[in-house]
Amino acid sequence: MATAPSVSYSMTVRLEVPASGTAVSQLTTAVESSGGSVTGLDVTASGHEKLRIDVTIAASSTSHADEIVEGLRDIEGVVLGKVSDRTFLMHLGGKIEMASKHPIRNRDDLSMIYTPGVARVCMAIAENPEDARRLTIKRNSVAVVTDGSAVLGLGNIGPMAALPVMEGKAALFKRFAGIDAWPICLDTQDTDAIVEIVKAIAPGFAGINLEDISAPRCFEIEARLREALDIPVFHDDQHGTAIVVLAALTNALRVVGKAIGDVRVVMSGAGAAGTAILKLLIDAGVKHAVVADIHGVVHAGREDLVSADPDSPLRWIADNTNPEGVTGTLKEAVVGADVFIGVSAPNVLNGDDVAAMADGAIVFALANPDPEVDPTIARETAAVVATGRSDFPNQINNVLVFPGVFRGLLDAQSRAVNSDMMLAAARALADVVAEDEVNANYIIPSVFNDKVAGAVAGAVREAAKAAGVSEATAGPA
Repeated sequence: MATAPSVSYSMTVRLEVPASGTAVSQLTTAVESSGGSVTGLDVTASGHEKLRIDVTIAASSTSHADEIVEGLRDIEGVVLGKVSDRTFLMHLGGKIEMASKHPIRNRDDLSMIYTPGVARVCMAIAENPEDARRLTIKRNSVAVVTDGSAVLGLGNIGPMAALPVMEGKAALFKRFAGIDAWPICLDTQDTDAIVEIVKAIAPGFAGINLEDISAPRCFEIEARLREALDIPVFHDDQHGTAIVVLAALTNALRVVGKAIGDVRVVMSGAGAAGTAILKLLIDAGVKHAVVADIHGVVHAGREDLVSADPDSPLRWIADNTNPEGVTGTLKEAVVGADVFIGVSAPNVLNGDDVAAMADGAIVFALANPDPEVDPTIARETAAVVATGRSDFPNQINNVLVFPGVFRGLLDAQSRAVNSDMMLAAARALADVVAEDEVNANYIIPSVFNDKVAGAVAGAVREAAKAAGVSEATAGPA
């Protein structure tokens, strides 16, 4: 599918052009004829002979941006100045910072915030460790932990290269839920080491958000940390995705008038996200699910699974799905299916495959940036289509979930997170879209809908209390 210009590849080009003539219109024409989009044009200085103009342009890739700049350079009378990549500028020096909540104006402030007054607070916590939630940042802090082994769309790029993603995650925690999140990038991909490091730093946090850790190690790391720690551990790549998918599916089923227990769901992808989505869908009532991976449909008799470790995630899928014993390829499995959910690779299906699904088909093609099937083509025959992209309706985006989930967990002073809380989060997110609002192009709210985080947080907080894992005695912090 052709890639449209995106703000992700936005740049500002400083140009000097003749004050008279058609140079300004030529700039716009040159950008648009190259497939770019002019999103801003500002005259920053003017004289009798020359104008200085800053042109802000959206391109579709880095190479496309370079082509547009070269096209501008070729316009007669134009002098090319500084070219600024707006995305890189936003990351310059990092995207987050630590700020003090109290000014340090004099010796009295210093004595209370630090020595000697801080000693009294330290001793109070030593006598009653639970006071750490009340007297330190712990009550509102989440560690965003990665080893950089499975960064979305980029793969195993390591901890240093993953840091911009973790910073972004921390910024989103603050923006949408007021949570102080801290990027923790570990220079090891050893499972035992990661578990021990997170256990060692856990006292300073009220929750752990695991991020971009490759499967199958992510399953073991999460399970061991949940067993060892008295704070919630949440792998967002798994559970955040699963919650948003379930919420979107809940409303998509409302659009097509089908019940979750009746539909046949076919999934492409059996990694971390796929497995978590599958488990939550089953908890929500899905009875007919078929999963395919790179080797085809997962079933108990498949040659590579007959002698597989009974505790492996893929073996669990084989034992808990596909009650009809479907075999073969993904393309064969989707024939007659009510729902397709893809968390795998680009272009594994085409328009004919979608047309072969049941009437009122639902297609969630979530591979990013290139989905499992072109959304424009899928919409020709499917009733509801969702993607992971921001340039199509119904974006499945984890930012709809993780801020509210952790806000609820922190407010509840929860010791754990479980499937009941995730189901509650999915129901709350789905219900943000009112009955008179839901339609094929609006099954999930915008990430900027100001009701989302509060609705999800409230549902999770109540579910934590109902589960008996909440230490909170009062309302939200």
